[in-house]
Amino acid sequence: MAKETGRKLIAQNKKARHDYHILDTYECGLVLTGTEVKSLRQGRASLVDGFAQLDGGEAWLHNVHIPEYSQGTWTNHAARRRRKLLLHRAEIDKLIGKTQETGHTLVPLALYFKDGRAKVEVALAKGKKEYDKRQTLRERQDRREAERAISAARRRQRA
Repeated sequence: MAKETGRKLIAQNKKARHDYHILDTYECGLVLTGTEVKSLRQGRASLVDGFAQLDGGEAWLHNVHIPEYSQGTWTNHAARRRRKLLLHRAEIDKLIGKTQETGHTLVPLALYFKDGRAKVEVALAKGKKEYDKRQTLRERQDRREAERAISAARRRQRA
């Protein structure tokens, strides 16, 4: 069988970009069981309630839902078990210092296969206030309206 290349997106956490200011991102490997990998290859996962935590010098991913593999037997995994993240020691040490600051957390942004290996994009994030969320939505809406006005003006010039 040919070796996989490229990036195949499995799940994305769009809500995290709405709820948090993204300060920095890290690509992490995951320690998975066989049935988890098979379930991910079917494109089934949810990052909505997920978060990462540093515990005892190791990084762990909590509340990420990878459903049980349909053809699995007694070897099937628990859907919301905690999974170990694979990061370099220097990255973990840096994150330990940054997550101890108030309001900072680690949030999964995307789950994907990269060259056949499961990866998670984890972000160091700071929670947004309600007015920040409204302002972000307003800016996005203003940008869309400006683009529509520009494209309408271009159409009128061509005609």
